[in-house]
Amino acid sequence: MNDRGRIKIALIGAGGATFGSLTCYEAVRAQGLRGGELMLIDINAETLERTRAAAERMNRALGEPLAISADTDTARGIQGADFIVLSVEAGRWKYWRQDLEVPCKHGSMQDMGECGGPGGLFHALRTIPLALSVCRIIEEHAPGALLINVTNPLPRVTLAIQRATKLRCIGDCPEFRLAQPRLALGLMAPMSNLRATAWGLNHFTWYHEITAADSGADLYPRLRRNARLFPFLHGKLARKCLDEFGLYPVSADSHIGEYLPSAGRSSRSVLPEWFPYQQFSEFECGWRVRLTEWYGQGRISLPLEKMPRAVEGAMELVEALATGAHKEFGAVNARNDGRIPNLPDWAVVETPAQTRNGQLEPASMPPVPEPLAGVMQTQCEIQRLTVDAALNTDPEAAIAALAIDPLAPPTEQACRAAFEEMKSLQGDAWGF
Repeated sequence: MNDRGRIKIALIGAGGATFGSLTCYEAVRAQGLRGGELMLIDINAETLERTRAAAERMNRALGEPLAISADTDTARGIQGADFIVLSVEAGRWKYWRQDLEVPCKHGSMQDMGECGGPGGLFHALRTIPLALSVCRIIEEHAPGALLINVTNPLPRVTLAIQRATKLRCIGDCPEFRLAQPRLALGLMAPMSNLRATAWGLNHFTWYHEITAADSGADLYPRLRRNARLFPFLHGKLARKCLDEFGLYPVSADSHIGEYLPSAGRSSRSVLPEWFPYQQFSEFECGWRVRLTEWYGQGRISLPLEKMPRAVEGAMELVEALATGAHKEFGAVNARNDGRIPNLPDWAVVETPAQTRNGQLEPASMPPVPEPLAGVMQTQCEIQRLTVDAALNTDPEAAIAALAIDPLAPPTEQACRAAFEEMKSLQGDAWGF
């Protein structure tokens, strides 16, 4: 708690299309944070003002539980912060198109190119330096704060922060929570009666146990039956994984497909080959921006009390830690340290966790079964090489990470050609 005697939370990158407005909403809905301070930080004054206006209106509508302020100066804004949530990105749409299209031109079979595959490598190479530039400010001006990283590619950025700084840092992603309605649909069961645990790597996690809350019955047999009888309720790749690995993925095909070899988009995606996913995503985000702006201007209203309390989820974690509550969470991203025995200790893994007396306790899980463990071990090595490349400005480490990726261009020569073309387009953002 800061010297003003109240919890202070700083959101860095608060002008983002989704992160800022949703996280502000979750903060003002959190009863355990009432009386605290929410600082919104973004170097873009225009987008920051849009989020601030929306946050202030939400705060007023709910009785002003928080003191809300905004600042374009990161060092000034984080002074006295107890918790900092980090979401940074640069050139999102321009670079994402390059991340996808250039490796595919050289023979990659990726179909999303955001957090895994060759696109995930290039995304990380430009995002890690940006995140670390912010972390250096945090180390100087708020070294005692808990840093919650939500920046993608989440495991690689979080690993870089853990290796390059002395900050306490964990990663948080809403994917596990967002997957529960999809799981309930696949089981044809009420979500309130489901209990599930999962483990693995962010966006590449797998249900370890799925049980009925009322009876404790194992629901995996039911899931296998439904996947066979009602395939339209399940992703194409999810069904294939259930058959091959005996486990069901938490993420949708679009994310899981970033880590598994395939014959291309049509072999794993629920979307047709012609569907312009990136353009649709950009269009969707544009509407989120407009809605946030219109809400802040008072042009539309929202029934805040009737809406779900959490989507992104970081504020639930902050609330539990700030109040000392004992609470269980489906997924956090932290250094492994033996929690998944057959993955490297240094890797950033995703496991269930609980909070107790202001401390976060990630759960220990059983080994990941083969052959899935081998796939994850390869992804951990890609994590390591990517962070080596970013921290040491080492192109050979980056090429090595690309070459072992299951979705890489087919030859070393093609990998090098893809890397060199991407370097010509994005090298300034990588720092080498």
